[in-house]
Amino acid sequence: MITVRNLHKSYAAKTVLSGVSAEFPVGQITSLIGPNGAGKSTLLMLIARLLEPSQGSITLQGQSLADIRTADFAKRVATLRQSPGFNMRLTVEELVAFGRFPHSRGVMTALDQQAVDDAIAFLSLDALRHAFIDEISGGQRQMAFLAMTIAQQTDVLLLDEPLNNLDMKHAVQIMQALRRLCDAQGRTVVLVIHDINFAANYSDHLVAIQGGALRFSGPVAEVLTEERLADLYGLDFEITRSRKGCFCNYFTSKD
Repeated sequence: MITVRNLHKSYAAKTVLSGVSAEFPVGQITSLIGPNGAGKSTLLMLIARLLEPSQGSITLQGQSLADIRTADFAKRVATLRQSPGFNMRLTVEELVAFGRFPHSRGVMTALDQQAVDDAIAFLSLDALRHAFIDEISGGQRQMAFLAMTIAQQTDVLLLDEPLNNLDMKHAVQIMQALRRLCDAQGRTVVLVIHDINFAANYSDHLVAIQGGALRFSGPVAEVLTEERLADLYGLDFEITRSRKGCFCNYFTSKD
């Protein structure tokens, strides 16, 4: 379990996070939700150790992140940032192999190659294995970067807006893949997501941030209500539940 306690983050006079305390359960998908500028990505980057907290603590399985060696942390936590960029001309397979660096240190073994092959197969990218990253679609490219993160074979994956700029089909494919990672492999996934319907239908747990503060958190079935969403986003919501899932309708919000 990842636990954050009384977390603060400030830049000079600007406070981005204030007193955030939350838990991220093992083997589940936790979605960080809330409006733009709420502090969701900042919270994720603090957990990823890519930012330093101004105050507060973060623990992984009861161990302070500050006490975990960088090399060991990279074997336990993988991070996929927004719009990752590579200036090098790489094939999909070469990109995915970068995920093995914490283990191989640049010298690939048979075990590393197997991890690469498994990640490519897991996301059904075999047909694109030898395609160059700059010659495939944005959705395919995002899947390739996710495969790189999966190949790192960490218990925890931190994903910052992995559905950004994707069409519906690719977004569904990524969320289904993340669901399988949790259900079949016991991985823990924490992601920042803006589409509340994807969050509601694929997540186990929600952490809602607004104005740098925690508004609510807990299992989706318990915390997802029209009242909470209306307060979080400033819109009227109608939640319709069926055997296929739930639909959070905000398109016809009243004035």
